[in-house]
Amino acid sequence: MKKILLLIPSFVLLTSCYQQERNCADFKTGKFRFEYEINGQKKETVFERSETHEVETFEGKTDTSTVRWINDCEYVLQKINPKNAQERKAVHMKILTTKDNSYTFEFSIVGDTKKQKGTVTKIE
Repeated sequence: MKKILLLIPSFVLLTSCYQQERNCADFKTGKFRFEYEINGQKKETVFERSETHEVETFEGKTDTSTVRWINDCEYVLQKINPKNAQERKAVHMKILTTKDNSYTFEFSIVGDTKKQKGTVTKIE
């Protein structure tokens, strides 16, 4: 029992010192690729983001959204020309970790509790 009590403070100390890398400012602007799978098929979206806009190309179609930064690691996307009610809904994006030329993020429709995750690679 004493050994366990001695290990607990060590474990807490070691885990509290570990922080995942988050250099979000490195990913505010640039050209990016997001690869994912839908129904067993690999899909790819390429997008270019400036401080205020994001232009996304998926399967030959291009959409433009406004970007409103909440802080260095979170922003909200709003389509400029939505084609239906679903596209009118804003999307909250949060960068969770960064590494080299990629970042892991989570996203959800603003006000929705269901979140999804993905990884983006900076290509330019």
